[in-house]
This record gives sequence, structure tokens and C-alpha cells, in this order.
Amino acid sequence: MSTGAPYYITTPIYYVNDAPHIGHAYTTLACDVLARFMRLEGRQVRFLTGTDEHGQKVEKSAQAAGVDPQAFCDRVSQNFRDLATAMNFSHDDFIRTTEPRHIAASQAIWNELKARGQIYLGSYAGWYSVRDEAFYAESELVGGKAPTGADVEWVEEPSYFFRLSAWQQPLLEHYAAHPDFIAPESRRNEVVSFVQSGLRDLSVSRTSFGWGVPVPDDTDHIMYVWLDALTNYITAVGYPDTKSDAFERFWPASLHMVGKDILRFHAVYWPAFLMAAGLEPPRRVFAHGWWTIEGQKMSKSLGNVVNPHDLIDRYGLDPVRYFLMREVPFGNDGDFSGRQMVHRMNGDLANDYGNLVQRVLSMVNRNCEARTPTPGPFQDADQRLMGSAEALLPIVRELLEQQSFHRALEAIWEVIGAANRYVDEQAPWTLRKIDPARGATVLYSLAETIRRVAVMTQPFMPQASAKILDQLGVPADRRGFGDLGPSAALVPGTPLPKPEGVFPRHVEPEAA
Repeated sequence: MSTGAPYYITTPIYYVNDAPHIGHAYTTLACDVLARFMRLEGRQVRFLTGTDEHGQKVEKSAQAAGVDPQAFCDRVSQNFRDLATAMNFSHDDFIRTTEPRHIAASQAIWNELKARGQIYLGSYAGWYSVRDEAFYAESELVGGKAPTGADVEWVEEPSYFFRLSAWQQPLLEHYAAHPDFIAPESRRNEVVSFVQSGLRDLSVSRTSFGWGVPVPDDTDHIMYVWLDALTNYITAVGYPDTKSDAFERFWPASLHMVGKDILRFHAVYWPAFLMAAGLEPPRRVFAHGWWTIEGQKMSKSLGNVVNPHDLIDRYGLDPVRYFLMREVPFGNDGDFSGRQMVHRMNGDLANDYGNLVQRVLSMVNRNCEARTPTPGPFQDADQRLMGSAEALLPIVRELLEQQSFHRALEAIWEVIGAANRYVDEQAPWTLRKIDPARGATVLYSLAETIRRVAVMTQPFMPQASAKILDQLGVPADRRGFGDLGPSAALVPGTPLPKPEGVFPRHVEPEAA
């Protein structure tokens, strides 16, 4: 059963001249959590990720590696697929800009823009950064370098231009009419201020290198990487066939998730391209922050680039997923520290969530003949606890619609904290001796609360949540958000497996 509007979420497509690192894992993880959440809501979801494989940087990296660009892209793109598998991402499609479907879509939007008078031939002279794939005005240079610190070179060549200047006012009107289009608020203000300061026409083709999508009817030119790259979002829903089922269902995209460094391309150039081609802009673009490592900027020269595979090997997959979503307000910059990782694992996961599950299920196993307890009449305290877990859904939904992942997890952990206090207050180990019927009701109330919490933690920690639901005897087809209430409650007398710990405490090997 499908409820709610279809939901289309995208990661940026990752540039293949580099190995995947924690930043790539972070962006895609945020999208994965949202995609899983929306599927549990019963919505039709399309979750897209992929790789950006054209441009001068790739051509140069391939030359340096002594291979042709396509072979280079094939190898590096696979690294991003491997990361998606390792992180248990649930994407529906993985797009590569070297695929025939994408080349066709890119040339189609070019032809549409040209037919509408939005592209013209001129010549370009200016400062260009290969690393950023971006042109910079003299006024933007800092000490002879790009504002990002990248080297720039003077480029003069014939170029096709997109009439970006014509879209300054329509863009400002779009931002005003759709206040949620760019988030967080600080980034929205930056974009509005950039557009208000004036837009110049944008160079959208190059002739000085050859690795890219050929410009239709002028093969001396290739499409400038940003027009090609951004088009991936509509390629994946069937463009140029705007009457296709996928396009009509999923476009405009619900959310483009990007790093703050590429916000301008997604919040200025992309909506302008789309409007100029007669297409709707996406509904929302969210720019998240960057990770530093133990207080230092991540860089290859410092040797502190965090490989997500190493983190998973060291700490386990779901604890890494939890930490990345919980540690930092999404949208802010964050610092990755091993000490904080262990603190979250041993505090939030082992002591709070894991300990709650383990001690409740152990008591059920011992006191209730390894079956779901049969409750008697519920008291106010029992109803309050179970109700707080059932009430999580609208709270978490609203927070995730704002991409406030850390606050969504805080709300879930408030219920976990309440359940731990309830165990101590009710003392089922004492009730077992003096009032076994009441003891069974308390254990049932706890098990039912854990069930509801585990349903809610599935988007963040799918494997650990599944393990908890398995131990509660919850059927695989009764784990959606429609099953949160009493109608899908635990069935008394259900045989339960022997409980096993889900979140072991982490001891660093050298300290063991």
C-alpha cells in the first residue's frame, strides 16, 4: 500500500578523480536514512546516487595513471559502488555520466535550451580552476588563487554561453515564493545575496580538452561539466521523455542533498537551466557541512583522510551510521574523533539502548518461559511509556522533513531513557516474587516499547534494529510505520529466541 506523495531523493554524483572518504559516506547516509524512512511510511521512493565522470580533472588523472579515461572511470566508479554496499545504502539507481542514457539526456537538454534561445556562441577569457571545474572573476581571487585555495590558470577559448543573467529575477522570485527551497537558512541567505549581486552569463562548453559529452552539431566543443553533471538528476527519471511514468511520478525531485561547496551550482545554475528548458526546479536543496578530523581539516597531504571501510571494520556498521547522524547538527561542520565515537557507542548504544533490550529480554526469557509475557490490566505508567514510543512518529517525521537527523535521534533516545527509568522504578525482578502478574505486565509494556522504538530506529540502524525485532518475534511484514500502534502489538505467548546482545561495549584494542 502506498501512502503519501512519491519521494525522489538524490546525492550529488561523486567526482571520480578521488577515492571515497567519510564526506561521501555522510551525504549518502543522510539520503539513505530519509529514503528508508519514507519507504516505511509507505511512500514510493526513488533514491539516486552515482558518479560524475567527465572533465579536465578526470582526463588529467587518467593520463597520470597511464590509462584511457573510460577505463579510469570504470575502476574509480566501482569504488563508490563498493562503499554503498559496505554502508548498506538502499539506493534504487546508480548513475554514471558516461552511460548512453545520460549522454542522450544531456544533449537533449542542450538542444532544448538552444531552441529556446538560451545558449549562444561567444568566446571566453578568464581565470579557471581545474580542481574546482569553475571559472572565477579577477575580484574573486585571493592571493592569485581561487577562493577555495585551488590554483587557477588563464583560459581563452571559444565557448557557448548560457543566458544566466536573464534568470536573476526569476530565481529571486522563486526563492521568495519557496522559502524552503534552500536550507539551512544561513546557506539560503548566501545564495540570495549572491544572486542579488548580479549574474553573468555562464560558459557551458570547452574546446581545450576532449573528455566530455559532445555538443550537438558542434563536435569541436564538449559540454561544460556542470551542465552535463547536473542533468543526471533528470536522466535517472527518464528525461527527455517527460511523459514517462518515472518522470511524471518523481519530477520535480523532493530533495537534492549536497555539500556546501557545490550549493551555488545546485541552487543557482541548476534551477536556471531547468526553468530555461521549461522544466520545474527541484523542491528543496539542502547543503550540509564538512567533517574535520580530530580538529584538523581532512587532506591527503596530512594523511588524515578517513576511509569509511576502516571505520566499519573498527567500530561496526550501525554504530558508524548512528554516530554520523547523531554527533553533529546536520548542516553544521562537524569533527570526527575516535574518542567521541567510542563515547557514543558505549554510552548511547551499549549502556542506553543495548542494555535496555538485553535486560528486558533476559528477564522475559527467565521469568516468562521464553515467551512474550501475557499482560494484565495496564496502569498509567505502562500506558504512558508505550504511548511515548507510539507518539514518536509525527515528531521524527517533522524533524526529518527539516533534515534534523540529530534531533530525531535525540527524540528517540528520550523514550529509551524513559524506558530505562521505568525498569528501575517498577523493579520487575522484585515483582516476580511478590506479584508475578504485575511483573508480566511490566515486562510486556517494556517489550512493546522496545518494539516501537526498534521500528523507529530502522532507517538509522537497519541491521541492529532487525536483530532486535527478530528477538521480539516481530514478523518481517509487520515492521512498517503503519504497525507502530496497538493493532500490531506483540502477541502474548509467542515463543522467543534466546536473547543476544546487539550493541557490545567497545574496547580499543590497545586498551584491552
